[in-house]
Amino acid sequence: MKKLFLTLGLAAVLLGPAAPAARAWGFLGHRVITQVAVYELPASMQAFYFRHMAELVRLSTAPDERRGKDPDEGPRHFIDMDHYGEDNPFARVPRDYEAAATKFSADTLKKYGTVPWAVLDAKQKLVAAFQQRDTLAIVKYSAELSHYTADAFVPLHTTVNYDGQLTGQTGLHALWESQLPERFLDVYKLNGDEGKVLKDPLASIWTVVQNSYGFLASTFDLESKVAKNFTPATKYTFAHRFGKTQRRYSDAFADAYEQEVGGMVAFRLKGASPMVASMWLTAWQEAGRPDLSQLMAPPKPSKEEKERLATQLQAWRANTLATGKLLLAQQKEKKIIDPDEIKAADGEAAPPPPPEPAAPTPAAPAEVKVKVKIKK
Repeated sequence: MKKLFLTLGLAAVLLGPAAPAARAWGFLGHRVITQVAVYELPASMQAFYFRHMAELVRLSTAPDERRGKDPDEGPRHFIDMDHYGEDNPFARVPRDYEAAATKFSADTLKKYGTVPWAVLDAKQKLVAAFQQRDTLAIVKYSAELSHYTADAFVPLHTTVNYDGQLTGQTGLHALWESQLPERFLDVYKLNGDEGKVLKDPLASIWTVVQNSYGFLASTFDLESKVAKNFTPATKYTFAHRFGKTQRRYSDAFADAYEQEVGGMVAFRLKGASPMVASMWLTAWQEAGRPDLSQLMAPPKPSKEEKERLATQLQAWRANTLATGKLLLAQQKEKKIIDPDEIKAADGEAAPPPPPEPAAPTPAAPAEVKVKVKIKK
């Protein structure tokens, strides 16, 4: 492992910062974590968050969606701790951003990731939104706080070898955080602890990062162990997703890897939601515990809302949210397609437009008999 991290450090210098596209839980993971966090809030906050849950879940992936437009967004999702040394890098990096920037420079921090400070920044913005009684801002920054907090739970967000690209394991990132949850969500346990007020939110998120870093060795080693039973032809496949054809791990490999590492993936996914709820609760506490019912119209949940919440809370406690298809991330958004918008499938010719109805053929005139008189 020591030689591995020396290699990673050198490669990081040569290759520069990681590609932004490979950083983050998949959309499914982020949306599940955000929804489950709502169930882990106290009643004083839960009604407000439940009413806005659909928007919270949708916006929880917004930071990933804007990465292509905002050059400053990428570093907020990770922190490459092994860049700062293989022997306990957490002792070398100051927890406070200003102290860390003074020691390593702001450019270095930006290059190798700032996720702990992104969490704290989003939390402070949420505090201000609560103080200003701004419903739109509360929903927006709650979703963003959920996103950055959840990113800190992924081991591959703490290393320069974020996708296994330096050890011949390219695609490991998507396998760990997207492919496994998508295939095995029904068997993962989502009923976690309830949120609690954090005495030191920055220290709490640093603990999350440190724990994620501790899972790195097994993340890589177990992939190598499983790979011994596969050939290149059976280990990989090609999939067309998001407009691109990419090589990815085969489903057979994913199933075998799940047997080895799936408990870790489920554990980190389950642990993220209570921390998200705790961050929301802490921001609300720091803002003076404003009455959120005053921001609701009507201020009290309807009978239908109470029944839906009760049903979902029961399913959450019984760990049947996924099997009962109660997760918003499981429900595909339906779009009404206009005939003019229908496009051909890849490699196929577009279907010809339906022929316009032909004009009716005029009926032949009926034969008319005319009597003609002839003089003899």
